[in-house]
Amino acid sequence: MNSAIKLGAYAAGLAVVFGGAAGIGKVVGPVGASAETASHGGGHGGSGSGGGHGGGGHGGDAGGAAAHAPGGLQVSEDGYTLVPRRTTLAPGKRSDFRFTINGPDGKPVTGFKPLHGKRLHLIVASRDLSGFQHLHPSEAGGGVWTVSITIPKSGVYRFFTDIQPDGATRQLTLGTDVFVQGDLRTAPLPKPERVAKVDGYEVTLSGGLTPGKSTELTLSVSKGGKPVTDLQPYLEAYGHLVALRQGDLAYLHVHPDGEPGDGETKPGPGITFSAEAPSSGAYRLYLDFKHDGKVRTAEFTVHAGDAQVPVQQTGGGGHDDTPHTH
Repeated sequence: MNSAIKLGAYAAGLAVVFGGAAGIGKVVGPVGASAETASHGGGHGGSGSGGGHGGGGHGGDAGGAAAHAPGGLQVSEDGYTLVPRRTTLAPGKRSDFRFTINGPDGKPVTGFKPLHGKRLHLIVASRDLSGFQHLHPSEAGGGVWTVSITIPKSGVYRFFTDIQPDGATRQLTLGTDVFVQGDLRTAPLPKPERVAKVDGYEVTLSGGLTPGKSTELTLSVSKGGKPVTDLQPYLEAYGHLVALRQGDLAYLHVHPDGEPGDGETKPGPGITFSAEAPSSGAYRLYLDFKHDGKVRTAEFTVHAGDAQVPVQQTGGGGHDDTPHTH
């Protein structure tokens, strides 16, 4: 059954979650990770110029445990800090969310290396792994980023940024919590299923996650029982995959083997990724793909290892991701 608690009480417990998560394993690297950054992070490079992944959480100012923290668990890393202008939003109301990435000198950063066609990617998900959005904020000047966002229901949400500031030695995934007012109602994670349906499409998952080992995941897109063989490039790839670990929302972001126009990679129906899970447990996977001019998101639950996972409800899922237009 769903449980309801007040946001204030829930927020008080987050420090415990993050305190225990600071030293957990390595994760797949952030958006645009290459074989070079993968090697830097201790991961494995994927084949093709569009593939590859690395350790999204190493380095950092604090040393020790922070030196190996998974991506997205820290608001500050390597001297760069995600600074939201507000940390509270109203449910169901379109809001202007603004933030800066402050550099080691404490000032907003204005120069970023493009990662798959964008200088900054913003990923949003609820603490129960629902409400996924992949957004691309615009620059308002002076290092301020802005995005129009609507979050339908109350809860605690993690906002992740994929960036590589000019002068930074590697890509970073920073994360911060944003509170959407009202009672927090959490839902069990959907049980693992091999097929996710979204907007008339079916996406079939083959492969799985093995703790500490690189494995292949292939996601095949079909519609009306027929394979989709004309997927459209989206952010310089035929698909983008994000995975979040249940509990602390450790962040994995990988890209498929190959890239559009390389003479080898086909535009569907299958999109293959190489991924390494940092630990046993439950993960939620979100596949972005574009067809007929629209980006959609198919969602899956995957278990890595033999970890005990809470009782789950039926169903995978997906959604039309209209916020992709930002």
